[in-house]
Amino acid sequence: MSNEMLIRCCAPTMASLKTGNMFNCPFDSREHMTEELRRLNRLLGRKGLRVLPLRWENGRALVYLYRPKMLEKDLRNELAAQLLAECGYACGNPNACIARLISRLRGSRDFPHEIWLFLGYPPADVDGFMHRKHACKLSGIWKVYDDVEGAARQFARCRRCTEVYLRCWQQGYSLERLAVPA
Repeated sequence: MSNEMLIRCCAPTMASLKTGNMFNCPFDSREHMTEELRRLNRLLGRKGLRVLPLRWENGRALVYLYRPKMLEKDLRNELAAQLLAECGYACGNPNACIARLISRLRGSRDFPHEIWLFLGYPPADVDGFMHRKHACKLSGIWKVYDDVEGAARQFARCRRCTEVYLRCWQQGYSLERLAVPA
């Protein structure tokens, strides 16, 4: 996995604008990819970031870069906890929730709808996606069912962040320098 790919896919999480990002990453060797994820965890863990493989499939890994403290806060939200409970999650322990998500991902080719809670998307929008699919008001990084103006601002912040981070990377900034401390 290239550092540029990580920045292109995860700059908003590195900048603490989002709880998490996910992306598919090709790999030649699962062993080599696991070592690369360990290296990233050693490097970025000091900044409050964690990198996990959520699924391995056909030479591709679904990689999750996230901020554990932000995830813990997000999952304490009453609506988020309710949505997770509906899907069989034992709320209260983010690590147990991630383990459940991994299990659900491995049991299906599709993404379970609650996955968006792990990326920091507003619980009201995740609820809308799960229960009122036809009432979407805006589509961007996620489908918006509630606060259109707030979501549009967040979409713009994330887009600008990625542009700035890619420019900084091209100017020689390291991953560690780009990652904002927790």
